[in-house]
Amino acid sequence: MSLTYSNMMELGTKAPNFKLIDVVKDKYQELKDVRGDRGTVVMFLCNHCPYVIHIREKIVEISKRYLKEGIGFVAISSNDIQNYPDDSPEKMRDLAYQQNFDFPYLYDEDQSVAKAYGATCTPDFFLFDSEGKCFYRGRMDGSSPGNEIDVTGVDLTTAIDALIGGHVPLENQMPSVGCNIKWIS
Repeated sequence: MSLTYSNMMELGTKAPNFKLIDVVKDKYQELKDVRGDRGTVVMFLCNHCPYVIHIREKIVEISKRYLKEGIGFVAISSNDIQNYPDDSPEKMRDLAYQQNFDFPYLYDEDQSVAKAYGATCTPDFFLFDSEGKCFYRGRMDGSSPGNEIDVTGVDLTTAIDALIGGHVPLENQMPSVGCNIKWIS
C-alpha cells in the first residue's frame, strides 16, 4: 500500500461524464443516471483498501441520510484487477450486497474515469452541485486506520449541508488520504 493524497480538483470544475457497468444491476450507468436533484457525491473506492474498509459503514450511513434529501451517490472502483483480484466486479458485487450499498457501485475497467476526475487514492470524494460543478473534493473526515480519531464523516457532511443550505463552498477543504489507485501497467 502506498499512502497517497488526493489531487483536489479545482472548485467549479464540471463533473466529467462516464458510462460504466453497475456491478450489481449488470447495466451501464451514466452520470445523469446517478445525479441527485440537489447534488451528487462521486466516490472512488475499492474493496481491499484499509482506508476504505475503515470508513465503509459511515459511507453507507451518510448516503442513506442524504439520498432522502436529493443528493445522489455513486461509488467507482478503478483498480487493476489483474494484480488486485479482490477488486474484481464479482467481488465488488458481493461487497455491495454485504454492506447494503444503496448507491451504484461501478467498475472503471480502463481507468479513464479515475483519470478524468484526477482521482489518485481510495477513498476519494467529489461533491457536485445540481449544475454538476465541483463544490467539494477531499476527505470524508480526519479518521484513518490507527489514528484513533472517530469516524464521523464531518468534512463531507458539512460540505453537503452547505450545498443544501445554499452556501458557498467551504474554504478549508482537506485532501483525502488512502491507498493509491492501482494503475494498470
